[in-house]
Amino acid sequence: MKINPYQILQVSEKASFKEIKSAYRKLVKKYHPDKGGDEKTILNINAAWEILKSKGTKDSYDKEKQDISFYKNKDIKKNCETVYQADSSKQNHKESSIRDLSLALWIKEVYMPIDRLVYEIISPFSKKLKELSADPYDDYLMNSFCNYIDKSQKKMKKIHQIYSSRITPKSVKSFSLNLYHCFSELEDALHEFSIYSQGYVDDYLHDGQEMLNQAKKKRLLLRKEKQHLTIA
Repeated sequence: MKINPYQILQVSEKASFKEIKSAYRKLVKKYHPDKGGDEKTILNINAAWEILKSKGTKDSYDKEKQDISFYKNKDIKKNCETVYQADSSKQNHKESSIRDLSLALWIKEVYMPIDRLVYEIISPFSKKLKELSADPYDDYLMNSFCNYIDKSQKKMKKIHQIYSSRITPKSVKSFSLNLYHCFSELEDALHEFSIYSQGYVDDYLHDGQEMLNQAKKKRLLLRKEKQHLTIA
């Protein structure tokens, strides 16, 4: 097993979900790159959280750990290593194929759907803002803008579900973190727009626009970077 998420998040294996979530947030605040933290550390923290945030992935990890412990106790691991050494070429090929499949599925089932949803949120914004700017105090125009925000926030919930649906392959951990930063920036922009719609304070609208533009730039950079992703 590549990592021990419990050790990384500094929680016991019997910790509750609330305790795990609290530990994760505390570590993110401490090690986030935007606050001068170490990128490798935050990648490990996010990888650990991806495993423990979902009951399905947490149970899979716990079962795999129990299986490994069982084999160690039965001294089967030593026999397996002997077989592995005798046929290392075949095993390496098998492991490579598994990595290839894992990466391909992650791109297809996580990155691509998220990229599409991010585009569907960003694309209509300019038109909606232009319509609203004609008369921000017009109820019809403001309702249309609020409907855009509401639909976008629902898409954002879907993005979070997709992102946590599959464990990120090790080869794209950095790429995955940049993807997370992209849609998080967009999520913050929608929050600013929502506040603006409730009080007409222009600062919230301007801040939201800047966040959305940053998310747009990050999405384009991710699309370029995706072209260079290699299957191990």
